Amino acid sequence: MSDSAHKPTPHNHAAHNHADHDHDHDHDHDHDHDHDHGAAPTPQPGKFTPVHKHDAHSCCSHDTDAPAVVTFGAQSATGGQLSSFRIEAMDCPTEQTLIQNKLGKMAGIQKLEFNLINRVLGVWHELPSTDPIREAIGSLGMQADLIDKGADNETASLPPAKKPWWPLALSGVAALASEVIHFTNAAPTWVVAVIALVAIFSGGLTTYKKGWIALKNFNLNINALMSIAVTGAVLIGQWPEAAMVMFLFTVAELIEAKSLDRARNAIGGLMQLTPDTATVQHNGQWVEVDARQIELGAVVRVKPGERIGLDGEVVSGSSSVDQAPITGESLPVEKTIGDKVFAGTINQAGALEFKVTAAANNSTLARIIHAVEAAQGARAPTQRFVDSFSKIYTPAVFVLALAIAIIPPLFMGALWFDWIYRALVLLVVACPCALVISTPVTIVSGLAAAARKGILIKGGVYLEMGYKLDVIALDKTGTITHGKPVQTDYVLLDEAFGDKAQAVSISLAARSDHPVSLAIAKASQPESHLEVRDFEALGGRGVKGEVDGRVYHLGNHRLVHESGLCSPELEASLEALEVQGKTVVLLFDQTGPLALFAVADTVKDSSRQAIAQLHEMGIKTLMLTGDNPHTAKAIAEQVGIDQAQGNLLPADKLAAIEGLYAKNHRVGMVGDGINDAPALARSEIGFAMAAAGTDTAIETADVALMDDDLRKIPAFIQLSRQTSRILKQNIALALVIKLIFLVVTFAGMATMWMAVFADMGVSLLVVFNGLRLLRK
Repeated sequence: MSDSAHKPTPHNHAAHNHADHDHDHDHDHDHDHDHDHGAAPTPQPGKFTPVHKHDAHSCCSHDTDAPAVVTFGAQSATGGQLSSFRIEAMDCPTEQTLIQNKLGKMAGIQKLEFNLINRVLGVWHELPSTDPIREAIGSLGMQADLIDKGADNETASLPPAKKPWWPLALSGVAALASEVIHFTNAAPTWVVAVIALVAIFSGGLTTYKKGWIALKNFNLNINALMSIAVTGAVLIGQWPEAAMVMFLFTVAELIEAKSLDRARNAIGGLMQLTPDTATVQHNGQWVEVDARQIELGAVVRVKPGERIGLDGEVVSGSSSVDQAPITGESLPVEKTIGDKVFAGTINQAGALEFKVTAAANNSTLARIIHAVEAAQGARAPTQRFVDSFSKIYTPAVFVLALAIAIIPPLFMGALWFDWIYRALVLLVVACPCALVISTPVTIVSGLAAAARKGILIKGGVYLEMGYKLDVIALDKTGTITHGKPVQTDYVLLDEAFGDKAQAVSISLAARSDHPVSLAIAKASQPESHLEVRDFEALGGRGVKGEVDGRVYHLGNHRLVHESGLCSPELEASLEALEVQGKTVVLLFDQTGPLALFAVADTVKDSSRQAIAQLHEMGIKTLMLTGDNPHTAKAIAEQVGIDQAQGNLLPADKLAAIEGLYAKNHRVGMVGDGINDAPALARSEIGFAMAAAGTDTAIETADVALMDDDLRKIPAFIQLSRQTSRILKQNIALALVIKLIFLVVTFAGMATMWMAVFADMGVSLLVVFNGLRLLRK
């Protein structure tokens, strides 16, 4: 037939995240991100053919919420065992780096998997016991609790216990008191020193502990740099300033952590959408049980106003369901017997009973959460730039600070006090926290904002890449049209064949799941289908089979041409129907055409709006379809598509994408069928339509649109553009502030507390700027 013979989304991308990163900003990593745009294999009809497009080998460093994988040596984790630990103190890349460096030196450790969202560390190892792992982590000042394999992993996402507020309050009061007493000369210096020490140790003891652990492990992270700077200020007698710097840093760290929690909770909040219990049928009675204990095939009842707890298929009742948490649809969707329902959606009007089709931990919502969490591990291009920059920047500034402290006093006769102070100010500025933290927060916010709209983005690399697209290629059936055509015409071409023509056609069509075949099969149901032997799907052309010892073909215009059975009269009949935008299918055998069917699909209103929005954004559109050129042109004119190509086999669609690349275009491909696989794989970004409930689409698409609304494509591109703008703003802001303070420090005009305000202030600024995406 035309377009797509089967509906799972077909391409597969392996995203290997090899993270070798230090939050001390001393990174040692290589990054290789190759787009293998070789020709993808043409899938066999009716079979799913995975096509690998992007192998994003991502060496990540500072992803605040990213699951990251670190593999040590050439060992494979295949022969090892996986142990998972909950580490409440592991909530930022500082701790991740320490753990990585510590465990990376241990024999028997193969691979580490960091999930900072849930504060979980997975360790692939060949050790007889996990005790050495826990002891190693304990030596870093963190506690690792082994997670039982049978335990509920949701407990891993619990927030850490709240810390008492009074030490920070005491630190603030003491720091302010030391400043006031110092400037008013109200007490001797030793009194100022004592009060300053109270401020430093009540508010900054944790910083000192972390800083000491970092230095012992040869890490120059923010805690180490701040500890050195404050200690240096104390040694040169700057008591009030040392106290105020430590207090301000602790406050800024607290605010930053709360801000990052907002980004983390944007993803974690999805987990709260499903109820803990569900009403299930058991021994003829309805009982309320834990949703996680319900088995496949169980029948669950949901009342009006209740949230649906599991994926399933309706077996009784009808209702309208709010699917916004899954698909982003603004209007409720009518559900009746045979329709799918999804965990996390809300039943509105009537009672429903449905048969469970997926366990609680494998529902569509669970897969979305898993996919978004995993997506954060794919390095965006900007993140890779930040990683490379940080690798050089921090050690360079640290060496520069040492040079500033020593060279001018030794060789230029300058005052030791002044230049040591300037070096300490420079140390405060040395940590590129604002630069490092801006990218992951922005990416996480963008991924969460997209998920709420029913757009599942499989990595920051795609979110950032989307703004570069200048051509969108689209499949027709199920993408631009509803994909549910109806038969409009039937013409018997061989009178001698009589009623059997329709019976044979329906029997062949019923064996295919293509929308055009389904339309023919549903148009007229005989009392019983004829037996079909040796049935075969002909990719992009139609089907064939043997009925009553005779081989028949049911296929499109292309198949008839290839069979050499077209006559001028038949061509005229076909063209008359095709110019009306109808798809023509013929039944024929070796003697010639026997019957003609015309099928028409209807265009979605959302498709017209989506194409108009894409054009407003300056993006060209191209339709690639297996249907005949007349139908392709008619549909393209209806929705306003710039160009349409018909009669395309999978290899032809791939060639069309190749042709666009040859003209230096950045191409996105939208499809929903196996025949789109090569084109989807070759495109810069592959968009899968109507992925809700489809395992393959959620697992393999670059961007999965959870419903069939094409307007999500321009929404994705707009979000990508906003993300790109914010990333550039944050990087520019961080770098400019750093540069200004380097100049001001050299001039001797900067103070340590000003440096803290500048450094941590910019960090908070970029975090809040990134969080703006959550409002999109």
